[in-house]
Amino acid sequence: MAKVLVSMPEDFLGKIDKVATSEGRTRSELIREALRGYIRKNSMNTINEKAMIQAQELERVLE
Repeated sequence: MAKVLVSMPEDFLGKIDKVATSEGRTRSELIREALRGYIRKNSMNTINEKAMIQAQELERVLE
């Protein structure tokens, strides 16, 4: 597995550590899961935007 160095404020890292500890996960596991969720959400937004554009094009054709 690749390692990535990320800079963040100490207080934010403290919040991450609290959540990870409360869920019985490592910091890395928590951050990976958060990024998976972000990527999934971003992918859905892209799909929704494409669908909206296609729907608008179809409406123009049908007018």
